[in-house]
Amino acid sequence: MAVGWRPAPTGWITVNSDGSLLRPSGSTVAGGALRDWQGRLLGAYTTNQGRCSITRAEICGALKGLELAWEACHRQVELQLDSKTALALLLDTGRHNHQHANLAIRFQNMLRREWSVWVTHIYREANFLTDCLAHKGHTLCPGTNLIDVTDSDVCRWALFDSVGGFTIRLIAE
Repeated sequence: MAVGWRPAPTGWITVNSDGSLLRPSGSTVAGGALRDWQGRLLGAYTTNQGRCSITRAEICGALKGLELAWEACHRQVELQLDSKTALALLLDTGRHNHQHANLAIRFQNMLRREWSVWVTHIYREANFLTDCLAHKGHTLCPGTNLIDVTDSDVCRWALFDSVGGFTIRLIAE
C-alpha cells in the first residue's frame, strides 16, 4: 500500500503531531505541523516533555497543535495522529480512569468549542514532517518551541509531503 500525507478538504487545515522517545535517556518530545489544504506549511512546533510516556507525549503534541490552530483562528481542522493508543484515549468520552485522564478531558473540552475538528488516524509513514520535528525537538529547550518554517529540514519534508511523496507500507491481511 502506498502511504503519504494527504491534505485536508478545501478550506480546512491539518494538524499533524507525532511523538518521539529517546532511549536510554527517556526524553520525550512531540513535533507537529499545521498545513492548509494546499499543503502550505502554516506553522511548526515541538513540545519537549522531559521524561514521560510516549503516549503522553503524543497527546500533549495533539493538544498543542489544536491550541495553535485555535489561536490562529482556524475553525475547520483535521487532526491527524499516527498513535492509535493516543487516539483511543482522546476519543473515549466515557472512561477517564487512566493516567492521561486529565489530558483526555482537556481534549474533549477543546472539541466543544465553536469549531469543526475531524480526528483521524494516519500511518506513521504519512507523518514524516512531524517525525522530523519530533526528533529535532530533542535538541531544543524544554517546553514548547515554535519552529522556523524556513528551516531546511522542515522545508524538505514539507515539500515531500505537499508534492505527493509516499512510501510503501506492507499491511498484513
